[in-house]
Amino acid sequence: MFISPFLIPITAIVGGFLYVIVKTLAHARVRELEIRERIAMIERGLVPAPEVDPRGFDRAMNRLERREYRDYRRSPSGRHRRAGVTLMGVGFGLMVLIAFTSGEESVAIGVGGFLVLIGVAFFINSLIDAPSDALAQPPWTPPPPPPAPVEPPRRD
Repeated sequence: MFISPFLIPITAIVGGFLYVIVKTLAHARVRELEIRERIAMIERGLVPAPEVDPRGFDRAMNRLERREYRDYRRSPSGRHRRAGVTLMGVGFGLMVLIAFTSGEESVAIGVGGFLVLIGVAFFINSLIDAPSDALAQPPWTPPPPPPAPVEPPRRD
């Protein structure tokens, strides 16, 4: 019996597509059940905890962390700190380059040391800068739960 050598890759490709389709359908069913559970909780007057929808909670926390990081990177102190460290690295690199290529250490220290001192000044400036208002915001607090449903008066 002769089996085509193309049968193995074709089977692998078809199996891969079937696996992705089955996984997507199973994920959709689980997500549908999670949504129904949340709706049932809301209909009963309960406030679902963030842990009920962990993926949504994780997405919200990641958005918050990215915003804080972005605000830090845009802050003047972060910019000065990065510029200072970069200039110190360039200055030390020039010192080593000039010292090894020309053999004159005093010229190397003069040229590279100038850039190192500018980098130190930038770094100190970043420490003196006032902290950003975005990082000094109070932490987020959840809204209060909705009031309990009022029962209609009894007519006995």
